[in-house]
Amino acid sequence: MRSLRLGLISDVHGNRAALDAVVADGSRAGVTTWWVLGDLVALGPEPVPTLERLADLANVRFVRGNTDRYVVTGERPWPHAADVEKDESLRTLFDAIEASFSWTRNSLSADSLAFLAGLPSDQRIRLSDGATLLGIHASVGSDDGPGITPHASDEDLATLLAGEDADLICGGHTHQPTDRRLNDQRIVNLGSVSNPITSDLRASYVVVDDDSGGHVLSHRRVAYDHDEVLTQLRRSSHPEARYLGSFQRGEQVRYPADRPHAPTLVE
Repeated sequence: MRSLRLGLISDVHGNRAALDAVVADGSRAGVTTWWVLGDLVALGPEPVPTLERLADLANVRFVRGNTDRYVVTGERPWPHAADVEKDESLRTLFDAIEASFSWTRNSLSADSLAFLAGLPSDQRIRLSDGATLLGIHASVGSDDGPGITPHASDEDLATLLAGEDADLICGGHTHQPTDRRLNDQRIVNLGSVSNPITSDLRASYVVVDDDSGGHVLSHRRVAYDHDEVLTQLRRSSHPEARYLGSFQRGEQVRYPADRPHAPTLVE
């Protein structure tokens, strides 16, 4: 008898259309519990509807992503003001980043900002076979940094996860589906719900099926309506709508979907 079917998603980035497609697929697959591993609302056209949909998920737990922190705290990724003072050519990028995160922050209520501010750095459960599952965003103890990727060396992964003895570690952040073994640990990247950077533009996520016979992890890909997202971007007042649309048009592809340590996907 099944005791748990857990859906793990990350990097939703304010894309309600992609999120709805993933949740519908998960419901058909029997998912009854969800973990959302960060980057909930920024860098997308619908932060408020997306956050509302996430809050309605069954038995949902959350993890903080770096963009969640940027929205709440006012911190920003590189380049910073000091970098612009040294190199004025960075001004356009600096201003675009500031406008993007400020737009998202201004779209959210005080309660929503407080919710994002209170997100934990990880989630952890013990599965029925005794294995420990850890959910993070980028690395152990940090919501930022290089993250889990197919091409990272074993040494880099060991540094990223230093001191963590969980049997199964799942993260997001890099938007690159990954399934690695490092000694006795299985290290997985869910990919991303939105803003794809591999040659497969579908949303990607993971399902962990856990019962008395042990646990099984599967990677899933879900098609969604990229044109609908582009429409939402046009309707929004997002200052970086053109740039965000480039992900939906497949203009930000940086890696092939099929490569070593990339997972076999369930259609």
